[in-house]
Amino acid sequence: MHLHHTIWLFQLICALGLATWLSLAALNNLVAFHGSVWAVGNTMRMDPLRRDPTVETPLLRRAVTSLWLHRLALATVLVLQVLGACAAWLGAALLCVAGLPDARAWFNLALCAMAAFLLLMHLGGLWFGYWIAQEGLQTTHLVLLLWTLALFFLFNF
Repeated sequence: MHLHHTIWLFQLICALGLATWLSLAALNNLVAFHGSVWAVGNTMRMDPLRRDPTVETPLLRRAVTSLWLHRLALATVLVLQVLGACAAWLGAALLCVAGLPDARAWFNLALCAMAAFLLLMHLGGLWFGYWIAQEGLQTTHLVLLLWTLALFFLFNF
C-alpha cells in the first residue's frame, strides 16, 4: 500500500469519526433534550457551587435561573452540532469521491461549528464558575477543543 493511500485512509477514518461524533452528540441532545437542558441549567444556575461544601464566591451573582435561557443555550449548541454533522458527512463523502481538496472546506465548516459550540460551552462554563466544582466538565471541553484543533491540522496541512 502506498503512503498516500494510508494517509487518505487515516483522514477518512478521522472524518467518519468526526461526523459520527457530531451526529451522536446532536442525537443525544435531541432525544434527551429535557435532561440536557437540566445539565446546562445546572451549570448556569451554578448549582454545583451551592452543594456541600458550599463555595462562597461573588461569582454566584451570575447565576441564571431562566429555563427559557437554558433551553436557548442548548438549542444553540444543538443547531451547531447538526450543522457540523451535516458538513462533516458531506466532507467525508467528498473525500471518498473527489479527494481532500474538494472536501477540505466542508471539514473546516464542520470544525468551525464544533469549535463554536465547544467555545460557547467552555466560555459559558468559565462565566458560571465551573472550574471550581465541575473540573471534569471543563477538562472534557478542553480536550474536545484540542481534538478539533488536531483535526483542523490533519485536514489542512
